[in-house]
Amino acid sequence: MGLLDIVPAGVITGDNVRKVFAYASEHGFAIPAINCTSSSTVNAALEAARDAKSPIIIQFSNGGAAYYAGKGISNKNEAAAILGAVAGAHHVRA
Repeated sequence: MGLLDIVPAGVITGDNVRKVFAYASEHGFAIPAINCTSSSTVNAALEAARDAKSPIIIQFSNGGAAYYAGKGISNKNEAAAILGAVAGAHHVRA
């Protein structure tokens, strides 16, 4: 039984995340977390995961998320970081 027999392809949440972690543990592999700073890095990470038929975690650091929002947006009170992280999440789900 493969991982896609346990959880659906695409963005997962909640119990499905736990199932993926358990599957990885049982089968002796790690799930990489890719720090993304732009739509290009998100696309490259997703394409690599697809080609490898392997799950990945897309992550945004504070600075990476702010950069994703755009250099012209002030990061006062973390506004750019929040905006960039939300924009990145929407991009991943699209």
